[in-house]
Amino acid sequence: MIELHYWPTPNGHKITLFLEEANLPYGIVPVNIGAGDQFKPDFLRIAPNNRMPAIVDRDPVDGGEPISLFESGAILQYLSGKTGRFGGRTAREGLEVNQWLFWQVAGLGPMLGQNHHFNQYASEKIPYAIERYVRETSRLYGVLNRRLEGREFIAGEYSIADMACYPWIVSYEGQGQDLGDFPHLKRWFEAVAARPATVRAYARGSEAGASPTLSEEAKKILFGRDEGPARGRA
Repeated sequence: MIELHYWPTPNGHKITLFLEEANLPYGIVPVNIGAGDQFKPDFLRIAPNNRMPAIVDRDPVDGGEPISLFESGAILQYLSGKTGRFGGRTAREGLEVNQWLFWQVAGLGPMLGQNHHFNQYASEKIPYAIERYVRETSRLYGVLNRRLEGREFIAGEYSIADMACYPWIVSYEGQGQDLGDFPHLKRWFEAVAARPATVRAYARGSEAGASPTLSEEAKKILFGRDEGPARGRA
């Protein structure tokens, strides 16, 4: 059984996408990031960076003690290794998968996250920041669009690279993007959205009870909590 510490954000959806595709048994432990659950001691013991998702695998392959992991990319790699699925069938295919997984965690996610923040959540609208991150979002969409030309999925067969990228594209309208400008990405996006496991994964997110809008108190918790030298964010 996989214990998934989760809230329905793009990074959280990455993990439910895998678990549903692989049909692995799992249970959700909600981490309400708007209420500050990510700062609770029990969560910090498995996710010291105070960000979800995190997992505890109580049935690891080696039969030893439970394994806990944080960071969505690391979790996807671990689950792929555990099941032998969605990570490429050969070493070369695995390299393709991993470089695009790392592209997402290092570039697509952080840049689109800043887009979301300055467009939707920042208390002060800063035109320079909004333009900067909308333009960078467009550039990254272009990179992915070119990659998908002539390919069904990002690294050949459906993989953890697709699972990592898809949730960040879901809010394309809020990011100031038109999928019609990126036809190969649009075709891929619609194909992933139609997968039964994707439908199930997003239904699990709805069950968590997250509000579609953030209250002012939730914004303070997410974007203004002082955790010492660095600001704590979910």
